[in-house]
Amino acid sequence: MTLLETSLKKAFIDKTTPSMMTNYDPEILINQPEQKQFLLTTLQNELDHCVTFFFSVAFVTQDGLNALKVQLADLAKKGIRGKLLTSTYLYFNSPETFESLLTIPNLEVRLSTKKGFHAKGYLFQQADYHTLIVGSSNLTMNALKLNYEWNIRLTSYDNGEIIHQVHHHMDSEWEQATLLSEQWLISYRKNYALYQTKHPTPTNSDLVEEITPYIAPNKMQKEALGNLKKIREEGNKKALVISATGTGKTYLAAFDTLQYQPKRFLFIVHREQILQAAKKSFQKIIGGPDSDFGILSGHQKQVQAKYLFATIQTISKNETMNSFDPTYFDYILIDEVHKSGASSYTRIIDYFQPNFLLGMTATPERSDQFNIFELFDYTVAYEIRLQDALEENMLCPFHYFGVTDYEKNGELISETTDLQYLVNHERVDFLLEKIQYYGCFNNQPKGLVFCSRVKEAEALAKAFNDRGLPSRALDGSHSIVEREEVVSLLEKGDLHYIFTVDVFNEGIDIPSVNQVVLLRNTQSSIIFIQQLGRGLRKYPNKKFVTVIDFIGNYKNNYLIPTALSGDKSLNKNNLRKDTFDTTYISGLSAINFEHIAKDRIFKSIDTASLDSMRELRAIYFTLKNRINRIPMLYDFYQYELVDPVVLAQKCKNYPAFLTKIGESQLQLSKAEQAMLTFLSVELLPGQRKQELVLLKLLLKTPEQVTEKQIKELFNQHHLLANEDTIESVLSTLSIDFYAGGIKTSYQDSALITKDGKLTPTFKKARENPEFVHHVKDIIKTALHRSQDMYPDCPLTIEGKYRRRDVLRMLNCSKQMVDQNIGGYTYQGQEFVIFVTLEKGEDFKGSLVHYEDAILDPQTILWFTKAPRTLESPEVRFLKEHGQTANIHFFVKKKDDHGIDFYYLGKVKPKLDTIQQVTRKTIEGKQRSLVKMKLHLEKAINHQLYHFLTH
Repeated sequence: MTLLETSLKKAFIDKTTPSMMTNYDPEILINQPEQKQFLLTTLQNELDHCVTFFFSVAFVTQDGLNALKVQLADLAKKGIRGKLLTSTYLYFNSPETFESLLTIPNLEVRLSTKKGFHAKGYLFQQADYHTLIVGSSNLTMNALKLNYEWNIRLTSYDNGEIIHQVHHHMDSEWEQATLLSEQWLISYRKNYALYQTKHPTPTNSDLVEEITPYIAPNKMQKEALGNLKKIREEGNKKALVISATGTGKTYLAAFDTLQYQPKRFLFIVHREQILQAAKKSFQKIIGGPDSDFGILSGHQKQVQAKYLFATIQTISKNETMNSFDPTYFDYILIDEVHKSGASSYTRIIDYFQPNFLLGMTATPERSDQFNIFELFDYTVAYEIRLQDALEENMLCPFHYFGVTDYEKNGELISETTDLQYLVNHERVDFLLEKIQYYGCFNNQPKGLVFCSRVKEAEALAKAFNDRGLPSRALDGSHSIVEREEVVSLLEKGDLHYIFTVDVFNEGIDIPSVNQVVLLRNTQSSIIFIQQLGRGLRKYPNKKFVTVIDFIGNYKNNYLIPTALSGDKSLNKNNLRKDTFDTTYISGLSAINFEHIAKDRIFKSIDTASLDSMRELRAIYFTLKNRINRIPMLYDFYQYELVDPVVLAQKCKNYPAFLTKIGESQLQLSKAEQAMLTFLSVELLPGQRKQELVLLKLLLKTPEQVTEKQIKELFNQHHLLANEDTIESVLSTLSIDFYAGGIKTSYQDSALITKDGKLTPTFKKARENPEFVHHVKDIIKTALHRSQDMYPDCPLTIEGKYRRRDVLRMLNCSKQMVDQNIGGYTYQGQEFVIFVTLEKGEDFKGSLVHYEDAILDPQTILWFTKAPRTLESPEVRFLKEHGQTANIHFFVKKKDDHGIDFYYLGKVKPKLDTIQQVTRKTIEGKQRSLVKMKLHLEKAINHQLYHFLTH
């Protein structure tokens, strides 16, 4: 029976049929945001590998189309084309959507003439089968990510009756449909406008006005207001609010001011142009006569107002500041408080004595080590970062496109590229082609373009003007009046683009911006988010903002996934995952990287030195500044600042790291240091819980633990508690499991003996409270890290393991030195295979350059060691026991991706593919070896598959 037949039998005839977990399995597709499962991901997966495709969809929106543009662009480079049959039903599809469709070179679009056309079907032709997805989802972002939709995914071979029916019907409809063209679009625009006149659609602002005739706090603001009230009731006089750009900090400040009812209130900002907007927002919330609200700046001195809005430049002048009694204001609020390390801010804070001081910022972290948290007594009233704000629908959705920058003669744009190449006409044409392809909402750009150099901004602005796109360049030399004038022109539509170098990183709001273009190296994840945030403010009738990031050959490209995901772990595997799997982004936002751009990021991750002492030291002090004490490993895990494993293993263990950076005088014995190193290297990654819960018990056990006690303990925690697992755990903690140089390095690290007795060194170490404190920290951190590991299985699919970890998880009695394992080993009924896919041209790890490959999500091409024949013991084992033994398959993409391998699950050899072959060695000699295909029990997750095979 074929895999397809097995899948169909299980799905439609007998659910007890053993599942093969293949791509052929029929599947119900339902958006489940909480599990990060979306129809969008399935469509992207199918597009990634298809030969051609045909969509028959009634409704299409620009945001739905955007979600697939990168995949379509990558297909275009491979010469793969597709078709889209859509409609004018109810005039749902806007002219701008049709205009966007015309920019996709490998997509032919036709309009159905069928009355009431309401189809929702997606057909993909793959290499050896067809996939059909039908159900309730149109090609809109809501339908692809958020709406509760039902769709079913079916597969068929070429000769399947359903596929023949679908093809016949689609071909028939296609022949009768009208071709989308510029000429057709001219006529449609007129009809669409006429229809909209007769059937007006309420705008966003209309809806807000109808539902909420007054401004009410959103969910975030309500929670923050409650926290601020409680903080004051507890006697605190200062607090800090950390809130992402665009989440309503000014309204929150106004709501809290209304809640507090101050006699005199002072609002301090760093830019004069923000004052009027802030004042207007406060008046909306608080109400009262205009005279209650005043401005204190270089141009206005309305100091008698109850609510005074001042620039830091004016209020910090001695003559201005001294004109107020220190207790004059009972509530002071400082906006963008991350600037408060400047002398002008510290003078203000030292001089005034309000009853309550509130600081607000999106980015409290500072590179100069000034402690903003200390300034506000370490009291954080509320914190909401980008991901949280997107989940709460507080920001405008964004579509991020990581695209490849201009390349000529094999040279890609880099940090050192000469200005002439940045602004030559070929690069300008390239930029415009990409910008117009990825587009913007309603195709009327109001764009901010961030450049690397002032001269680049000026030259590109001129080049865009020459091509009919009104543009201006702004930099730090332009006055505030000039900036405001240019911003006004953009908002009115008289300008399409403002080219700038860092001027708009923060502090200026242009809510109507619908396109952000990044033409510079990412120097800082903070600045990246600030620039991204320029387009995230909601604005009437702006449904999304497009972010187009031109990724060159920059060494700091690894900061892009760091910024977008918020992942600060400094774990390279995490950053690679954040690049190939972007389902972490919430709501109607989407992140997509072109294939080559993705490779540039991977290269940057591979070569970056993420765990330098300088970087780790800066992260350490960032957290220490926040919590006002020496952080423990669990604090780094809790605040998601760095992977504790990276931190602990930098100097063998965390106390050694603290000593290295001058933060600890802790005296630990050689044995205590050795035990902490062992625990940090072997147990802190949290791959098995059994050792951790037993270690917790050992900290208070008098002399010995029995096997019965251990079994009860494991059962109590719902962990595997068979005899082999207990023996393996004891062997680990007694160091008996380890071999070779690793065993030598751990010679003073044994905690117990094989029969459960505590070692004298561990018993003595337990008397040192500092040692116990760090052991408990390791246990707590490791247990939290292990939450994603299967509790009832020795190995977790997509978990990352070193070779020795795998042997330990499988309860092998002894570690094998990695070199002795090589590509595989087997003991009893456990056969373990390790494969590195990309070995490199100068691979020196073996005499033979093996051709191991992932052929599809469930098929592996694998080679034995050389020399081997069909009569070699391992080959005979696989032929005779391969269908019943546990054959575990582990893989990593490149040898320089560290020593961790992804676990892909169990495999079975396809017996009819086992074949003895010969290959040349690097010395030119012929060696025999055996190749075969392995079938994975469960298909590889698409994102991981895409990462491993591209």
